[in-house]
Amino acid sequence: MEPFFDKKPIFINPLFGKHYLKKALLRGLNPQSAIYIWGKKKFPEIEQYAHDNAMAIFRVEDGFIRSVGLGSDLTQPYSLVVDSKGIYFDPTCESDLEHILQTHVFSEIEIKRAKDIQNYLIEKKISKYNLYSNVELNFPKDKKIIIVPGQVEDDASIFYGANGMTNLKLLQQTRANRPDAYIVYKPHPDILVGNRVGAVIESDAFSYCDRIVTEVGIDSVLAHADEVHTMTSLVGFEAMIRGIKVVTYGVPFYAGWGLSEDSYTCERRSRILSIDELIAGTYLLYPRYIHPEMKKQCEIEEILSVFEEKRHIYRNSSTLRIRNWISRKSQQFYRTIQN
Repeated sequence: MEPFFDKKPIFINPLFGKHYLKKALLRGLNPQSAIYIWGKKKFPEIEQYAHDNAMAIFRVEDGFIRSVGLGSDLTQPYSLVVDSKGIYFDPTCESDLEHILQTHVFSEIEIKRAKDIQNYLIEKKISKYNLYSNVELNFPKDKKIIIVPGQVEDDASIFYGANGMTNLKLLQQTRANRPDAYIVYKPHPDILVGNRVGAVIESDAFSYCDRIVTEVGIDSVLAHADEVHTMTSLVGFEAMIRGIKVVTYGVPFYAGWGLSEDSYTCERRSRILSIDELIAGTYLLYPRYIHPEMKKQCEIEEILSVFEEKRHIYRNSSTLRIRNWISRKSQQFYRTIQN
């Protein structure tokens, strides 16, 4: 985490006990400090202390091209977002990303970089986690192909951005809206490996979809997609980049800019964007990136330049497979004892 910040951060672990404010004060928290909180996790004592002392709180989350491997496997991130206003997946208040997309005047250089990044992501088949290899799949030629990406159901993006919707409900809604389509359900990789919750019973899923696809790269299915129907999944944005129609049932960060068919509106988002502007704001201006080898902040293009090598290493490393297996079993054991 340290390379993402200008100063060495002090970490406060709230896992054991609730006296996180006391711990922070003992470690040097004072009114001149900046407070960083992961995602939308709630720490009322810290938030009250910050309010009383007019202190800044920053929300931190994974970036949109995160790593080669899952974050839930404790894979080091190549990108993070650090948001001073809110966080990108919570549409109930403005985030730094929304502010950028609503107000920033994009330069010709930024648009050119965005076009180059778009082309590179498509050519190299790069997504958020880059976990699985892409393979050739066959789908019917005489039907509209709709991809439904599953999500982690206890994720904050679902709670804040999709009213707690479930994967099964998403499948039901998609079938109701496209009764004659060939619907392909792709479960979230965190759920497939057992790290997070949100699995749909297969027989229930097949009541509303025609096929379930697992353990393949997202481009394997997007290559055949006529539409993507999603709650708030980043797959929707990745589909937009690839020129695919996107239908949203929540309020993801990429909805409301005139580029998707949306079930809900966000009144703050009154601007019509081009896909180049959306890419520039989302990939260029909002996240922070660190080079996976030099461990220093860099631009996104430097990250992309080493992706092929990192993917090859990840997919051929027995050490990483063992480490991930241990990590997943440990997390499953922790959830079991908590329940």
